[in-house]
Amino acid sequence: MITKDELQELFASTETYRIERTTSTTDKDKFGEAVCAFANDMPDSGKPGYLLVGVRNDGSLNGLKASDELLQKFAALRSDGNILPIPSIAVDSFSFPDGDVIVVEVQPSDQPPVRYRGRTWIRIGPRRDIASPAEETMLAERKARNFTTFDARPCFDATLDDLDLDLFQHDYLPKAVDAEVLAADDRPIERKLESLRFFNSAYGLPTNAAILLFGKDPRRFFPGAYVQYVSFGGRDKAATILNEHPFKGPIVRMLAQVDLFIETTIARKRPVFVTALREETRTDYPKGAIRELVMNAIMHRDYQGNAPIHFYQYADRLEIVNHGGLYGRARPENFPNVSDYRNPIIAEAMKVLGYVNCYNRGINMVQDELDANGNGKAEFSFRLITAFEAKVALAGNRLSDKLPESGTMDGTIDGTLALRIVSVIEKEPSVTMDQLSEKLSVARRTLVRYMNILQENKRIKRVGGKRFGHWEVVE
Repeated sequence: MITKDELQELFASTETYRIERTTSTTDKDKFGEAVCAFANDMPDSGKPGYLLVGVRNDGSLNGLKASDELLQKFAALRSDGNILPIPSIAVDSFSFPDGDVIVVEVQPSDQPPVRYRGRTWIRIGPRRDIASPAEETMLAERKARNFTTFDARPCFDATLDDLDLDLFQHDYLPKAVDAEVLAADDRPIERKLESLRFFNSAYGLPTNAAILLFGKDPRRFFPGAYVQYVSFGGRDKAATILNEHPFKGPIVRMLAQVDLFIETTIARKRPVFVTALREETRTDYPKGAIRELVMNAIMHRDYQGNAPIHFYQYADRLEIVNHGGLYGRARPENFPNVSDYRNPIIAEAMKVLGYVNCYNRGINMVQDELDANGNGKAEFSFRLITAFEAKVALAGNRLSDKLPESGTMDGTIDGTLALRIVSVIEKEPSVTMDQLSEKLSVARRTLVRYMNILQENKRIKRVGGKRFGHWEVVE
């Protein structure tokens, strides 16, 4: 960070490509554009740029008082999602007799072009402006050989013919780039892809990120690039498989499919009888929390492995296994307070598409939403070392305290089958014995014996008569 003596020298100097002064503390667009321009470092100086808040154009101070709230406001510019890729900034304040000065120091990005709300801003001498297509190309080419992450590397077995260019141009590009800029951009498709780090001009190849996001068949290059959903009738993999579905294809399309599936199948709402005259609506799993966990798995996984993301639903819980484990600075001891990105280009694309909101806040949101829905907090396991595992309990579920995973309950019936019976009843209180027998593939007389024992043990109860009554699970 700049020193106080160095800062005083900047007061007297004219504004250059490295300095911008302002007395405003409320013009968020102006601040975002300035940070974006400094991060792009158009002259390729390799030196930081400085936004000086509380300083007039003539170098005099306007008597600003730098509060903690103001400092946090400027620090939030880094990760509010409007500047992508995320810039590297430092914020500090300095006190002088005529007032305080807030300094926002911005380091040159190693992954230009950087955009603020879809526009690429640069410094041209003492002023900032929107980059021309030619200037964008210069920024993209500057770091073309700097493959810092897997998704930035060229896919050596692929060509442009392996990309669904309509998907890129019609579904993604309008969301990533400002409409006016897009309308004036007459560059060839390679340059447009390159400006978003989806094409490497040095090799003339699409990047791994491009194949994963827009590829006609991503699994041809990355066999594990899909999500495998399986629903089990019990509490372990030995139980009957009730449903399975693989989500395949380019990530841009797969995200919408997974999102809809979570809303209609995982987070479905159902009526639960409370009394003969009243019922409540319950959700087994809150959509927002499960959506965040699955999207995180897609975003952070190691695509060099051949295994898919496992999205497993058991009678009493969900399990999501993301192959790759924690990455970079993230460690079991600092999770979830410290995050790092194995696939920053894919993460940026998911932000552009609206599937990721705030960086490094998702897990806290997940825990709050699960707690509010009655699921309890998610459990995260690092015991697999090369994989990241998340477990979420069924809302209001206390069956783990009541029924064993296997073996017998009260020395009479199998605990796994008992759990399956209770799970169906909880979801369908009016289910008949014949329907239950068909769903569970169990003989009717066996069900009668199980139901009697479950009632004797006060695990379930019958409300009303045989014809118009219903079952209830005893909490």
